[in-house]
Parts: sequence; C-alpha cells; structure tokens
Amino acid sequence: MRVFSEVVTRGSFTAAANTLGMSRAMVTRHIGELERWLGARLLQRSTRRLSLTEAGEACVVRSRQLLELVNDVEQVVGQRDTEPHGQIRVLCNPAFGQTYLSSILVDYLAKYPRTRVDLVLSDLNLNLVEERIDVAIRMTNELDPALIARKLSSCRSILCCAPSYLERNGAPKTPEDLAQRNCLSYSRVEKSQWSFSRQGEERLVQVAGNFSANDTMSLVEAVRAGGGLAVLPNYVVAPLIRRGELVGVLPEWQADALGVYAFYISRRHQPASLRTLLDFLAARLGPTPLWSQ
Repeated sequence: MRVFSEVVTRGSFTAAANTLGMSRAMVTRHIGELERWLGARLLQRSTRRLSLTEAGEACVVRSRQLLELVNDVEQVVGQRDTEPHGQIRVLCNPAFGQTYLSSILVDYLAKYPRTRVDLVLSDLNLNLVEERIDVAIRMTNELDPALIARKLSSCRSILCCAPSYLERNGAPKTPEDLAQRNCLSYSRVEKSQWSFSRQGEERLVQVAGNFSANDTMSLVEAVRAGGGLAVLPNYVVAPLIRRGELVGVLPEWQADALGVYAFYISRRHQPASLRTLLDFLAARLGPTPLWSQ
C-alpha cells in the first residue's frame, strides 16, 4: 500500500522507485501483488501516463487512511527498540561462505547477540523474494537491475596451476598460449573466454579443457591435482600459492577482478539487523580485503 500510494503521488513507477529507494521492477511486483490480493486492476498503464481505475480510486483513499493509522502506531510504539534483533537470511556461494563469511557472521552475532543468521550456500542465482533471502553476497561485475547493490570489496582473480602441471607442460609465455592448454572452467559458462590486461593492453582468449564444474572448490581441487590451469578467486588460492601447492602463471597479465557485492531488495524500512550487518561486512571486507593481507 505504501508503494501504491507513492506511485499515485509521483505519477510513475520510476519516480516512485527513486523515492522509495527500490528498483522499478520491485515497485511493479508490489503493485501486482496488491492487485492480485484485491482481485482488481488498480492502474491503467500507457506509454504516456498512469491513471487510476475505479477500484484504484477507492483503494488509494482507504490505503492512505490505513497508512496514517500505521504511522500513528509506529510513532507511539515503534522505534523504541533499535537494537538489532531477529533472524537474517544470507545467501552466498559455498566457497566464500566456507572460507570467510561464516567466521565474519559469527563475529557479527557476538556483537549483536539478539540476532540470528541463517546462511544459505548456493551457486545458483536464487530469487530473493521467493526464497525469503534478506541479503545475497555475490562476486560479480554484472549488477542485477531488480535489486539494490552495495559494493563491499573487490577480489582479484589469478591464473594458476599445480607445480606438477608446469613440470609436465612448461609455463605459457603469452595469454594466446592458453588456447593450446587444458583450461578448467565453470560449467555455467557455455563458452569460456578469459580476459587479461597489462599496462592498458587487453587480451581476450578463447580457452577449452576436459574438466568443468559448477562449484569453485571443485575447480580448485582439480587444479591442485594437476588437471590444468584455471582462473580462480584470490580469496581461495592465495593461501595455496603461499604454501606452494599452486603457482601463479603469467603474473604480468592481470585477470579480471570481481566486485564483492551485497544485493538486497529495498533501502526503505530496513530492520536494524540488516542495516548493521551491511555496515559490519563493509568494514570487515574492504577496502583492504582479508585475503589480501
């Protein structure tokens, strides 16, 4: 009802989204849910303007009356208990969740003992609304226009392999040499193209190999076993390189870095638990990530 009232006031979905601090897609979803609940169309949409239907006229008046009552309740009762409390459902890929995020979340819980965390580990791009996810932590350079994104840190990717692989095959001299090597990749990428840069020079290389996986740690283990080369996130391979279990390849060429983002649905009416968790993650992960120290 808040969203519907704002759309009517602003005269467009986009203007309402900007005012509410949420995506236009989420505004559309809220209006659709309200229309399904009431069993009536509330807005007539055209390329030029929005107009209220008869049902919409009746709904907006009563919605604003209800919202006034809600605001009265919030002023009388609400906002007294500002200490973070309640459960936060967090989505993350298994590799990052296991190596870093779990311990950070334990530290957060120690600071805010009235909170609880339910950590969901998955490489799938789950729907946050349907899965009741409060925040998703993702490594990506592609932002989801349907979600609000907050950058927490960044993560370099490293081309690496096992010492045993280098002994058998020798080290590639240029990025183009990778086209003749066994390159292990993520199975969710249909055609593997690896991008490298050096002092402003860019190279894009088509690679192929006999092993792929939809899980980062499975790729790491395949590389450790001498199966081939792979571009892997620094947060996983940095300790393995320090111990000599893996070797960085073509160090003068930088693979694409990934942003570490928190994705969530709306900036408005955030519970204190989510707001403090986002700040806690940003402080712990960036600007100097733990894996770079």
